[in-house]
Amino acid sequence: MTTNQLDLSADAVTLTEQLVNIESVSQHEAAIADAVEQALTAYPHLAVTRRGHTVIARTNLGHRERVVIAGHLDTVPVNHNLPARREGAPESGGVLHGLGTCDMKGGDAVILRLAATVPEPNRDVTYILYEAEEIDAKYNGLRLLAESDPELMAADFAILMEPSNAAVEAGCQGTLRVEVRTTGERAHSARSWRGVNAIHGAAEVLRRLTEYDARRPVIDGLQYHEGLNAVFIRGGVAGNVLPDECVVEVNFRFAPDRSEADAEVFVREFFDGYDVRLTDSAPGALPGLDRPAAKAFVEAVGGEVNPKFGWTDVARFSALGIPAVNFGPGDPMLAHKQEEHVPMEHIERCEAQLRSWLTS
Repeated sequence: MTTNQLDLSADAVTLTEQLVNIESVSQHEAAIADAVEQALTAYPHLAVTRRGHTVIARTNLGHRERVVIAGHLDTVPVNHNLPARREGAPESGGVLHGLGTCDMKGGDAVILRLAATVPEPNRDVTYILYEAEEIDAKYNGLRLLAESDPELMAADFAILMEPSNAAVEAGCQGTLRVEVRTTGERAHSARSWRGVNAIHGAAEVLRRLTEYDARRPVIDGLQYHEGLNAVFIRGGVAGNVLPDECVVEVNFRFAPDRSEADAEVFVREFFDGYDVRLTDSAPGALPGLDRPAAKAFVEAVGGEVNPKFGWTDVARFSALGIPAVNFGPGDPMLAHKQEEHVPMEHIERCEAQLRSWLTS
C-alpha cells in the first residue's frame, strides 16, 4: 500500500495515522481527497460524490430519518510535526502525535470507519469530508457545498466531528466584530488645549465594556454565556500630536437564540452615540436537542451535553434548518499547536458510541 492509500478495514487509530501522514494543508487537499474518494468508492452501499476536494458518501436505504456526519480534511501549516508518532497504547492512555491528529483527522478516521463498516444503519447517513475549513470562509467546502448542492447536506440532524474531548457540545454561539470610532482634532501636544484627543474620547467606550453584564440564556436546558470585549484598539499620529481618530475593535459572542441582525442591533444600541461599523458576522447554531435523532444520539453517548461557546461549522447546518452538535476526539485546546496530539482512547470511544447509535 502506498503512502496515499487508505485502508478502511484498519482500526480507527491506524487509519488516523494514515490520514495524518497525507499532508493536507489548506488548499492542498487534492491528495487526501483522492485517497478518501478512492477508498469510499470501493463500497457498493455508498453513493459517492465529489465537489472540488470535498467528498460526500451517502446511504440510500429509504429511512424516514437522515443524519449528516462531517469533518474537514485540511490542516494548518506544518510545524515540524509530521509524520505521525505513537506513544503508548490505547488501553494504557496512549496518544497519537502529529499535525491534524486532534483537529481533526481522528474524527475523519471515525467517519471513514463508520462509512465502510456500517452498511445498513438504522437511519440514512450522509458522510461529508470537506476542504478548506482552516482558512477564509470563501474557500470553505461546506459553504460551497451548501451553495452548489444543498440537497447533499439535507438532513434531520448533523454531527460535526470537531475535537470536543469526546463529549457532546451542542450548537454554537454566533460571533460578530465591529469598529467603534471616536473622533477628535489634531493639535501639537505642547498646545493640547487647541485640539481634541480621540484616544481620551474612547474612555467612555471602554467604560461601557467594563460594566457590561453578560446575558446567560438557557436553551434546550443548556446555559450559554455571551461575551462583549474589546480585542484591538488603535489610534495615534505621532509622539507629539493629539490623535484625531481612535478605533476600538469589539467582538460580540452571542447565544444562538439571537439572529445576526438581533446581535447587530444590540451592539449598535450598546454603543449608542458612537460611529459603529460592522466588519464581520457569523450566525450561531441552535442545539435542537428536542429532535428525535438528537435525543437518541445523546442517549447513545452517555447523556451529558455541554454548550459550545466558540463558533464552528455547525452554524452552516443551522442556516439550512438542520440542528447540529460538535462531537469528536481530542482536546480543542491542542488544535494548531506544534505538540498537537489525540488520546487513542478518544478515537476508539467516539467510533464505538457512534456505531452503537447507528446500529442499535
